[in-house]
Amino acid sequence: MEKENQIFGIRAILEAIQAGKEIDKVFIQKENQGELMHELMKSMKKNNVNFSYVPVEKLNRLTSKNHQGAVATISPVSFHDIETLVTNTLESNKIPLFLILDQLSDARNFGAIIRTAECTGVNGIIVQKQGSAPVNGDTVKTSAGAVFNVPICKVEHIKDAIYFLQSSGIETVAATEKTENTIYDIDLSKPIAIIMGSEDRGVNPSVLKIVDHKAKLPMFGTIESLNVSVACGAFLYETVRQRLTK
Repeated sequence: MEKENQIFGIRAILEAIQAGKEIDKVFIQKENQGELMHELMKSMKKNNVNFSYVPVEKLNRLTSKNHQGAVATISPVSFHDIETLVTNTLESNKIPLFLILDQLSDARNFGAIIRTAECTGVNGIIVQKQGSAPVNGDTVKTSAGAVFNVPICKVEHIKDAIYFLQSSGIETVAATEKTENTIYDIDLSKPIAIIMGSEDRGVNPSVLKIVDHKAKLPMFGTIESLNVSVACGAFLYETVRQRLTK
């Protein structure tokens, strides 16, 4: 964790939240009690700050300072409002292309996806506040700086974001093996939001129930799946191909 993107100490984290800082995640020592910790927990829940309980050994690895049982990371980027971003994209007369990451957890995969998204003209990336990969130093490095060029939206629930996109005339396509359709059967030249799932379980089944389309990549080897960033690249560049040949 980069020290310049780190806050330690209960009071310091509490003040950062109250000041409106972009807190990416807070690590809390297990069984940490006290009035000030209770106040921090209350503030994190009120402001929907992502946090997790960890052993004290992890906190000690993050910093050698007096952390008081709490260490936080500050996001190096500011997040965008999804409604404003979608509205601005529609008004730009460009064919919208959005990317939804359904609880992707690895920061390096996230960075690699952001890099490809920037290269393929993605208008914005949508992630869920809870359970998603952080925007940290690994993300920035793996994205080759593209994280500063692609708008990222954090939403409470992925399904609400999908409903909003659909109501805005943007169709949703989930990358999943649970379909007979390949990516080449789907019209990606229209306003589209592509949904990629987490590394371990793919797109959530509850999300698959509400998407407009499902598509998979044809696989001919013995390994049954691709790395999510590689699969995402294949989906995005097929979208580019269709739009260039339309």
